[in-house]
Amino acid sequence: MSDHFTRVLSRPEFIALMAALMALNALAIDVMLPALPYMGEALAVTSENERQYVVSAYMLGMGIAVLAFGPLTDRFGRRGPLLVGMGIYILAAIAAIFAPTFGVLLVLRFIQGAGAASVRVIATAVVRDRYSGREMAEVMSLTFMVFMAIPIIAPGIGQVILIFGEWHYIFLFMGLLAAAFWAWTFVRLPETLPVDQRRPLSIKAVLDGFRLVFTNRVAISYGMAGTFLFGALFGFISSSQQIYVDIYGLGIWFPAAFAAMAGLMAISSFTNSKIVRRLGMRRLSHGAMLSFTIVSGIWLAFALSGFLPLWLFFPLLAIIMFSFGWAASNMNSLSMEPLGAVAGTAAAVFGFIQTVGGALIGSYTGQHFNGTTVPAATGYVVMGVLALICILIAEKGRLFGVGEKYAHADAVPVGEH
Repeated sequence: MSDHFTRVLSRPEFIALMAALMALNALAIDVMLPALPYMGEALAVTSENERQYVVSAYMLGMGIAVLAFGPLTDRFGRRGPLLVGMGIYILAAIAAIFAPTFGVLLVLRFIQGAGAASVRVIATAVVRDRYSGREMAEVMSLTFMVFMAIPIIAPGIGQVILIFGEWHYIFLFMGLLAAAFWAWTFVRLPETLPVDQRRPLSIKAVLDGFRLVFTNRVAISYGMAGTFLFGALFGFISSSQQIYVDIYGLGIWFPAAFAAMAGLMAISSFTNSKIVRRLGMRRLSHGAMLSFTIVSGIWLAFALSGFLPLWLFFPLLAIIMFSFGWAASNMNSLSMEPLGAVAGTAAAVFGFIQTVGGALIGSYTGQHFNGTTVPAATGYVVMGVLALICILIAEKGRLFGVGEKYAHADAVPVGEH
């Protein structure tokens, strides 16, 4: 199986395809941001904060549906459930073009997110099928780097589409791009889960898979740390258009500022891929989380003082986003590493926790936007502290891989709880 896989799909194309699939989620969120005011105006939504539900509805749909795709992909393999889920994503995006009301649009965004759950779960499971340990962290970092190209250009794409047409065309663009990725997947991605490694689709087998995930201390702790990390990010993304445009008056330059932040995360992931084998996932992710939390605290202090001009805000956010890139990819790998036998179910559990939890946290933070960056900064600080607590629980109070057991390997046996 592995020889066939390598012959059919080279490592660079594998990374590019996984990144493209994961990018569908970023695209569905970020390309919408410049259009939120126009959508609100067209569909009679006067509250700026309520327009953020276009993002949260998608996130909730994806977060809930991942629980179904996990057991399905462990039972039927990777290809079939992935192609079906992407088809749902495409149909919902096209249908959203004709949404007559804001309520209908939110329902279609929920369905689109549900289809995207297949990508959220299965792309991660496919990477785990092929790689493990620090090599998996390296591949995840490279995948994340390519994946971040979409947030870099997505708001700009949305802005260009709005120049030449209405916001409806953004959904058409999403649908057509997803259809192209569907065709690429259908033609080039082989099945990566052998038949003899598939799990039965019974209540007992599904519950047993969930039990393996929830009772592994290291895996679930890093999964929860990722939840808090993404909750902070979604909180900022939800209100980013208001922060950059309403507070700092960037106007049409908002996509450029957004792209710069995403670019830093991509650079961070690339540098992580180059040094993770030598330094290890723990040292890099723990150091990044400390940096993330401390600099977020500095941001909050300036925001509360009322002195936070763009020239100060932007460098602080840049450091935070760079730290996020190191922390996210490594903690994702650390949560998946012990659970190779139930990779689909594990990806589903963490996808559910991180997406639904992140969406709820992000939505709560975004709804508290008050014309300042204080709510977003507070979210970053609180989430950073909670993520660090989870890491300490995972490592029994140790940071940076202290101790001989962690100095030489990042893998943790499935049986350790």
